[in-house]
Amino acid sequence: MSIKITGLGSYIPKRNVKNTDFENHEFLNQDGSVFKHNNAIIVKKFKAITGIEQRKYVQEGVTSTDIAFWSAEKAISDAGIEPETLDYIIVAHNFGEVRDNCNQTDIIPSIASRVKNKLRIKNNNCVAYDLIFGCPGWVEAVIHARAFMLAGMAKRCLVIGTETLSKVVDPHDRDSMIYADGAGAAIIEKTPDDIPGGIFSCKTASFTFDESAFIFNGKSYNPNTDNEALYIKMYGRKIYEFALTQVPLAMKACLDESPFEIDQVSKILIHQANEKMDEAIVKRFYGLYDKEMPEGCMPMSITDLGNSSVATVPTLYDLIVKNQLPPHRIEKGDVLILASVGAGMNINAIVYQH
Repeated sequence: MSIKITGLGSYIPKRNVKNTDFENHEFLNQDGSVFKHNNAIIVKKFKAITGIEQRKYVQEGVTSTDIAFWSAEKAISDAGIEPETLDYIIVAHNFGEVRDNCNQTDIIPSIASRVKNKLRIKNNNCVAYDLIFGCPGWVEAVIHARAFMLAGMAKRCLVIGTETLSKVVDPHDRDSMIYADGAGAAIIEKTPDDIPGGIFSCKTASFTFDESAFIFNGKSYNPNTDNEALYIKMYGRKIYEFALTQVPLAMKACLDESPFEIDQVSKILIHQANEKMDEAIVKRFYGLYDKEMPEGCMPMSITDLGNSSVATVPTLYDLIVKNQLPPHRIEKGDVLILASVGAGMNINAIVYQH
């Protein structure tokens, strides 16, 4: 038995927000004080560190459920299946359904249940649930789907990553420039043994002893705003050091459990969090094998799409397969590593043959 991705779909929001759009923001330090540099310098340094030039935000009135549903429709169509044949719908997110001008999380009912409703699925045995696992949520949801199939509990799953981070960021925090909106979906299926490829190995770990609050919800940096409202916050330096140490080790453990060698890896689809951090992670991963990082092995979408959390890996995969991220291509038989790191702190990796 093989377990393969048979359909992909993504939704990239229409609203384009450039770095220069932040030059009139009032960015503040954590204590509420004003930065010594003006915003033009802050934005320039931000681009140099993260690689982000612009990001995508949803239009007014559009929610995480909407974009999850739209990406799911595309994945279902791409796989050529009927929605009624799905055994599980697993939706990864971190903030639930957030409406305009209100950053309160709504997770009743779950986004997965809402998506199943929008797909008009009557099959009560199609189980719908949400997964909150930080930015690695979609990769972890694929691991869940695989586990259900290995246990004989499922034959076909819909796995979605969706987020509208633009609705939960503090406009006075310069880190808010990192975040974006988006959704990506995949159909995961059992396939006959004579069909090559699929998922060969997985690795997941949660670091919570000292690291659990590296990403957290906190008050606005503007002391004059509503003190009850909470926004996504992070300790960037701690995350960078953590990711640089732990993610390459997880990727290596995953690859070593597969039948493939490092030289057989075609692409590494890593969570698009920070261009310099991702490049450092992949270089260190190859260094664990005394290898140089090959040119073109790490496709990046963060420059134009920003960090859409759980949506970055499936969106990246979909764009490459649909030939929308030239010159990158993924051919049949290519060996891929999917990897992510995020709030929790959680890390994971999958070795997959396309």
